[in-house]
Amino acid sequence: MSEKLQKTAITPAGHTTPPAKFSHGVKKGNILQVAGQVGFGPAVPGQAPAPVGPTLREQSLQTLRNVQAVLEEGGASWEDVMMIRIYLTDTAHFAEFNALYDEFFADLEEAPSARTTIYVGLPAGLLVEIDALAVLG
Repeated sequence: MSEKLQKTAITPAGHTTPPAKFSHGVKKGNILQVAGQVGFGPAVPGQAPAPVGPTLREQSLQTLRNVQAVLEEGGASWEDVMMIRIYLTDTAHFAEFNALYDEFFADLEEAPSARTTIYVGLPAGLLVEIDALAVLG
């Protein structure tokens, strides 16, 4: 009988509390799933989470930093990411997001992962959400 792998919740310091019963990330064995992250800045006690700004640029860069924080807290890096899913609220944002994405990953020798872009509705004021799947080791 094989030993059951433990599942560990990942929550980086400074991240806001999720609005429902889920974790920012979950690690089981060498798999790390980063839950959908948005462009919220660091948590401020007594204040509701809010986007870092109204622009796609501000929110996208913060969202990518939030994904990176979960990866790092879980012992991973962008090099371990196998899949990124991008959720945009407007098809008109696709080209601008791609430019921001390329800028963010400019220092990587290879593309960070496979990627899918999906158009969705998000809570008021949010323009982008990103989740990622990493395999460690």
